[in-house]
Amino acid sequence: MRFTFRQLEYFVATGECGSIRMASERIHVSQPSISTAISQLEKEFGVTLFVRQHAQGLSLTSAGHRFLREAKEILSQADALYDLADELSDHIRGPFRVGCMLTLAPKVLPQLCYAFSGQHEDVRLSTIVAHHKELMEHLMDANIDMAVTYDLGIPEGVTFEPLAELKPVALVGKNSPLAKLERVSLEELAKEQLILLDLPLSREYFMSLFFSYGIKPKVHTASPYPEVIRTMVGNGYGYTLVNLVAESSYSLDGQELVCLELTGNHQPMIMGMAMTTNGHKTRLQDAFESFCRGQVNIENQAIFALPDNVEVLELRR
Repeated sequence: MRFTFRQLEYFVATGECGSIRMASERIHVSQPSISTAISQLEKEFGVTLFVRQHAQGLSLTSAGHRFLREAKEILSQADALYDLADELSDHIRGPFRVGCMLTLAPKVLPQLCYAFSGQHEDVRLSTIVAHHKELMEHLMDANIDMAVTYDLGIPEGVTFEPLAELKPVALVGKNSPLAKLERVSLEELAKEQLILLDLPLSREYFMSLFFSYGIKPKVHTASPYPEVIRTMVGNGYGYTLVNLVAESSYSLDGQELVCLELTGNHQPMIMGMAMTTNGHKTRLQDAFESFCRGQVNIENQAIFALPDNVEVLELRR
């Protein structure tokens, strides 16, 4: 047979993404390389795997759907050989796919994911950035090996290993009357306009903070884009709630932001690692989990740079 595992990886990424462009962004491979690999597979096996639709990308044919299932199974079996080789040689190597909650990605990707691959030269790391619900779907579909995310809505068949507690805090613009405070209550915030993070489960979490106190916030705008929210807050359109404090105290357009601790006792977000319970934990998964626990450290604050007046991170032992 004249095909390679790499060609199968490119085909699987394209089949799951629905376009060569999106597959290219996901696995960090050029679009021509992916297109060539798919053409070679179609020529080798004499089947049409995709229907090319200029306006809508690619659609799997009926043969393509069956081929995708088998290709994923073959790649899974190949990964198992890497696990066996690791056990025999005490060496970490092979492909490793990590998903990351998009609000965590700016800090987690460079300081956890890529730092891990930098210490293990034979690990071929690929990442997916998405919101929590999408990450759970990627796990269940075996598109990723682990996800760094929050403990919101963990489905059956997925385990969650906690890393840290991140308490909610408020962000306001420098010119807000609240900016002179060091701490603020939800009752005080509810008098102002809320710029809400509009992601599945995240929005429910932030709204529940108010509802648990019998308060109904005034939502000015909801957006799924954290930097859009920071810009609106910096320009005085309202406040927002976050669990992860950015190192920069400025929005992208240069407006200064002020972080305020919340009075009262509020449910924190638990950041950690999620993986499916199917089979045993691989050596790569175990090594990545150990690496993350070593990096998320409140003493050296390797991942989270925090304002002096806000104790956001509490390590989970």
